[in-house]
Amino acid sequence: MSAYRSVVRPLLFRLDAERAHGLAVGGLSLASRALQVRPIRERVAPLALSRRPASGTEVLGLRFPTRVGVAGGLDKDGRALRAWPLLGFGFVEVGTVTAHAQPGNAAPRLFRLQRDEAVINRMGFNNRGSAALAERLAKLGPLTVPLGISIGKSKVTPVENAVDDYLTSLRRLHRYADYVAVNVSSPNTPGLRSLQDADALRSLLDALVSESASLSAADGRSVPLVVKVAPDLTSSALDELLEVCLGHGVAGIIAANTTLRRDVLSPGELRASEAGGLSGRPLLPRALEVVRQVRSRVGDRMAVIGVGGVRTSDDALRMVDAGADLVQVYTGLVYQGPGMVRSIARALDGASRPVGHR
Repeated sequence: MSAYRSVVRPLLFRLDAERAHGLAVGGLSLASRALQVRPIRERVAPLALSRRPASGTEVLGLRFPTRVGVAGGLDKDGRALRAWPLLGFGFVEVGTVTAHAQPGNAAPRLFRLQRDEAVINRMGFNNRGSAALAERLAKLGPLTVPLGISIGKSKVTPVENAVDDYLTSLRRLHRYADYVAVNVSSPNTPGLRSLQDADALRSLLDALVSESASLSAADGRSVPLVVKVAPDLTSSALDELLEVCLGHGVAGIIAANTTLRRDVLSPGELRASEAGGLSGRPLLPRALEVVRQVRSRVGDRMAVIGVGGVRTSDDALRMVDAGADLVQVYTGLVYQGPGMVRSIARALDGASRPVGHR
């Protein structure tokens, strides 16, 4: 058993889940700040590079040193951006951030379901806002791995005004992103998932794709847009969403966000009645189904990032076999610890999905 599982995890699990998360990200934030000091960075970076798998991969027109990334929600405000690659991550997705800073939903809002190695969260996009993230990234400078930025709708913004809300964040953050993730699938912001409906998504993407093209022309660099989908969509609704994305030149799909389902949990799970999105091991079968459908529908016209329930190298390989180009982790890190990252990275090094390399 790893030191994390035998020593660190029991200590963290004595704390409220949100406090433990804050301590973990806070510790990595301190490491990230230390890496801002050039002599420290120059001594540590070669060690991190030497421990990466040899090949890496190219997806979305970007070079990823490993195929495992930090999922959105783990480091919303980008506090630990220089530290994540030291754990073996090949890319980092920050956010979801919103146009307006917001505290999120009332606590308690994060719950462990230890029997199922799962988490229920109803955080509600708690973040300091896209302007604050832009300021942080301007000071940080370039990273050693691709940076994705996830944007969502502010709670105070009516759904009918969502387009302007997303555009505000896109304009603030475009120059710092290697890709932008459009989150229309969190269950914790009222009305957000309605933006997955074909007409609403079409209006949103009309604006975002056009604005992104203008910003890319001004910056002299292309920034692909990807859309994060819910695992609770019906097969026909997912097909409609993908048709809209294909028609707008969306570069990729992140499959999938947290689920509202509870029938996947063990009988008698005490926290099953908590409201919010479920993540972790019980989500994996459905996430695989969504990845498989997305890949079948889009072929090689879009990249696919698989997320949901990935805890082991075998889970990650199943994601790739289902059609994912890259994988992301979050809840698995809570239960398995940082050692899982390099294990997954090694397993995915050179692995190919059935329809070929991207």
